[in-house]
Amino acid sequence: MTRLTIRRYPDPALKATTEPVSDFGADLATLADDLYETMKAAPGVGITAPHCGILQRLTVIDLPEIGGRRDYVNPEILWAADVMMTHTEGSVSMPGMTDEVTRPEAVRIRYQTLDATVVEEEMQGFAAICMQHEIDQLDGIFWIMRLSRLKRERLLKKWDKATR
Repeated sequence: MTRLTIRRYPDPALKATTEPVSDFGADLATLADDLYETMKAAPGVGITAPHCGILQRLTVIDLPEIGGRRDYVNPEILWAADVMMTHTEGSVSMPGMTDEVTRPEAVRIRYQTLDATVVEEEMQGFAAICMQHEIDQLDGIFWIMRLSRLKRERLLKKWDKATR
């Protein structure tokens, strides 16, 4: 496995929409392994290919709630609960910065596995929050865009100061 370089905010790759994966060959499995290695070293619980400048719809999440490491190819949200929950979020592309984000507490998703098998499943709680966060990233929506303008400006000032 190779540790990839994580792009830092405001890298343009973090605002780009991704292309669906169509090649399910060995290179995809290698990329998933490299993303996992990169995420663990960051450290983080989720990472997308765009975090490393690769504009493909691939995310890797590692949570006990989902049984450990899971690779999601071309994930999409089919349904989101009306009930919302607030959780602290951050990003491997903006280390040390966190804030409270409110999202639906449950989602139904469709994705493909590394061998192109189509799967649908429902996720709840922290796992649902993580999946929504990563799908946002695949859609070019960096997590801070889910904050109010005031919170986002405050966080960006803090980030600017931390990265000088």
